[in-house]
Formats: sequence, C-alpha cells, structure tokens
Amino acid sequence: MATLGIKDIAALAKVSPATVSRVFSSPDLVSEKTLHKVKKVVDELGYRPNRMGANLRTRKSGNIVAIIPDITKPVNAGIIRAIEKGAQNAGYSILLGDTQGVEKMERHYADMVTHGQADGILLFGSRLPFKVNCDQPLRQQLPPLVNGNEGIDSDEIVKVAVDNVAAAKAAVNYLVSMGHRRIAAITGPKNIPSSNKRVRGYYEALEDAGIERDDRLLVVGRYDVKSGVDCAEKLLQINERPTAVFCFNDDMAIGAMQHFQQQGLKIPDDISVMGFDDINYAEYVSPSLSTVHQPLQEIGEACINLLLKQLRGEEVPAGSRYLPYTLMIRNSTGVVPKQK
Repeated sequence: MATLGIKDIAALAKVSPATVSRVFSSPDLVSEKTLHKVKKVVDELGYRPNRMGANLRTRKSGNIVAIIPDITKPVNAGIIRAIEKGAQNAGYSILLGDTQGVEKMERHYADMVTHGQADGILLFGSRLPFKVNCDQPLRQQLPPLVNGNEGIDSDEIVKVAVDNVAAAKAAVNYLVSMGHRRIAAITGPKNIPSSNKRVRGYYEALEDAGIERDDRLLVVGRYDVKSGVDCAEKLLQINERPTAVFCFNDDMAIGAMQHFQQQGLKIPDDISVMGFDDINYAEYVSPSLSTVHQPLQEIGEACINLLLKQLRGEEVPAGSRYLPYTLMIRNSTGVVPKQK
C-alpha cells in the first residue's frame, strides 16, 4: 500500500493540501468545522505527519522550551498543563526545563533555541538567560520569548501576570477592613520582582490606612512551607505580635498556620492568616486558607498563545498583560481579636 500523504488527506476531506498543512502547523488559523473534518479523516486513516521532514523544509524544530525554577511547586501545575495543551494543539512539543533557579541551567535551556533545538522560550523565572548588549534594543537580540508570572524588569519583553502591587494592596485592604492594624507580611526572596511588587502593595495599603510602618513586621521567607514556619516563629517573638499575617504565597501561609496552631493560637480567633496563589489544596487545609487567587491556567494559556503568535511571524507588542486576580475569603481570616 502506498504511503499516504497530505494530498490524500486533502482529497478525502475535500479541502486543499495547504489547509491540511495548516491543520498540522497552525490549527488556530483553521475554522472549527474544517479542523474537525480533517482530523476525522486523519484519525480514520491513522495518519501521522512526518515532523522530521517538515522540520528540514522549514528549519523549525517543532519544540518550545519552558524554563521553570521549580516544577514541584503547586503554583506551577496549572501553568504547565495549560502550556502543554496549547503547544500540542499547535503541533509543538514542550521541553520542560526545571532549573531550580540555577543560572547555568537557565542558560543551558535557553541555548537550545540558539542551537536550533527549539523555536521559542516560555520563561517563568525572573532572570533573562541571555547575554545582551545594553547599547542595542533588547527585543532585537532575543528569540521569540514570553515571560510569565514573574516579570523581568524590562518593558521590551512580552509579559503575562497579575498586577502584584494591586493584588497585595487588595489583600491588606481586606485585613484592614476587618479591623487589623498590626499586619505582618512574610515576603519572598528580595531578588524576586513579584515579591518586591507585593511589598510595595503592602506598604501602600498601610499608608492609605494611616498605619505606621513597623519593619519588624516584614520578614523574608523562601516561598516554601518551612520558611513559613520559621518566619511565623520570628513574628511571635515580637512583644506586640501581629493580629494578621499576609504571606506572599500559600506554601508559607500553610507553614505559618501550622506554627501558630502548635503554639496554641486559634486561627482566626487569635491571629488571621492570608496567602497568595490559591493553590489546589488551599481550601482543604484547616482552617481553609483565605488567599489571592491567581488565574494560573489562564496565565499559561495567554503565555503559549502569545508565543505561538510570534512563531507565526505576527507582531506582538512588548509590555505586560495583567490578568484579573480574586480575593478568596475563607476561614483563616476574621475580625481583629478583642483585647484581653
């Protein structure tokens, strides 16, 4: 039996060979009706496109590199699933680079584009993994790239995230509305841009409420559960301890709640705890965690779609795309405790 090709698929589906090629390379450019018709023929015949042959003709690898500091963190699960799905639908494969925040590993995965092993980069870290000439426009020196969830400090890069300043401010404003004035913050590392933006939002909310800053109430964590425990311990050593704690991610919030409860404090009767991210099990811890919901799946979808546009040669303006956040109020926050 002769090997089936795109012309055979086109004849059976009653479309042009160019349309069949588009179904494999850029399905988002094809109508839903045509897409379904072609895929039905493909599935019936068991046809698989020759990716290697296509690569040789187009000089494209068919791969996208996703550089992620830590794939084990729950906050990344929804993002990874969304980019995988979007890439596969467009005929691309995702090469997942779990870098552990190591610069050498970030450069290794970024070099895959330079060496033709990948066509574009989804970057979910805060460091640009390329050497660049500061005297030249940055965008012209980079391959197709989208920076997701962690904004690199440049207006020349395509970025997708929530507005971290506004989101943090909204979280603290809520705690203020519940009567709290001794509000602590457990931040992320100082070299993380999103954490620094949340610090800014925290301080803006305090200033708007006429609450004087107390630097003892701002402690630096590492975005893991253990650092939440450690930072909570530090906060309890302050003579006039906080009545509420805003943690810059849910992992630290869960660690902080565990420590407070081990020390005999009731949440939220004695102290309120608020997180950030709304990871899958935030509502299932005890008490259920109030937090800032990030639309993680939507962030992933926006990132892959913006990168695919670049790979198709479409013009994608640089700058930030902010997706909406939501305050998820659950049982870990309440009114300020009455003075005993």
